[in-house]
Amino acid sequence: MSGAAARRRAERRGAWGEIAAAALLMLKGYQIVARRRRTGFGEIDLIARRGGVLAFVEVKTLASAAARADPVRPRQMVRTARAASVFRGQRPDLARLDMRYDWVIVAPWRWPAHHADAWRPDSPDLAHLN
Repeated sequence: MSGAAARRRAERRGAWGEIAAAALLMLKGYQIVARRRRTGFGEIDLIARRGGVLAFVEVKTLASAAARADPVRPRQMVRTARAASVFRGQRPDLARLDMRYDWVIVAPWRWPAHHADAWRPDSPDLAHLN
């Protein structure tokens, strides 16, 4: 398979994973505020709201059920936190909500796994990247 074909396949898998993650979150009572939101710092896969919480969700779609789900890397966390800050600045109606960073892991033939409050941007592990 060529590099371009592999990239397209990965993009389709990622889009499918985001749909599955959004469906799971909606079943759990979340309202999807935005999908694939791009800022100057990067892209946020899903932004979801439930009650007084605004969750910025990174979706990891695995190629197989046996694949290992690596957590989001520290640099990605910093970019996501910056993008989330930009997004909230653009949406003053959401500024009063508590922010949270979640992951949803999607693998074939498995129910998506939602990890609420998976990480925090003020973690000491990320301080050297800010």
